[in-house]
Amino acid sequence: MSTECIDDGQQDLTRLYQDHHPWLLQWLEKRVQDRLQAEDHAQDTFLRVITAKKTPNLNEPRAYLTTIAKRLLINHCRRNSIEQAYLARLAAYPEEKVISAEDSAIVLEVLREIDELLNQLPAKVRKAFLLAQLDDLTYAEIGQQLGVSDRMVRKYMAQAMFQCLSAGY
Repeated sequence: MSTECIDDGQQDLTRLYQDHHPWLLQWLEKRVQDRLQAEDHAQDTFLRVITAKKTPNLNEPRAYLTTIAKRLLINHCRRNSIEQAYLARLAAYPEEKVISAEDSAIVLEVLREIDELLNQLPAKVRKAFLLAQLDDLTYAEIGQQLGVSDRMVRKYMAQAMFQCLSAGY
């Protein structure tokens, strides 16, 4: 790859940032109602663009940036939801059973990793796994809820378990 190509790519990214960062920041701020959080999400959006294996030829740069930013906002909301559920559950424990702040941070990080892992699964596979693990439903009950056979639930569970095992969980 010639240095001209690298320079052109870098110039394109610089131009994309200069031309669209103020707009994206404003767009994000309307959604999150917090300037600092909007700035973080804008930076994360451009970081995703910069670290992408291949930067697409952008005919609609704002649509591209919006798509990335929306995905980041969804992930952020999901992580916050997990954290809030964990903290609520933790608050319900008697004081003598509460874990240290350090251990709590480790648990939260593992929960986020598991969420990220499960989010990579197809929706029905993820739902089947969560129904089995969290709601303790039988495969027949899961099949009824998802509208699939017991055999398909077994396949879903095998796929989810393989995903967890391959990630070391």
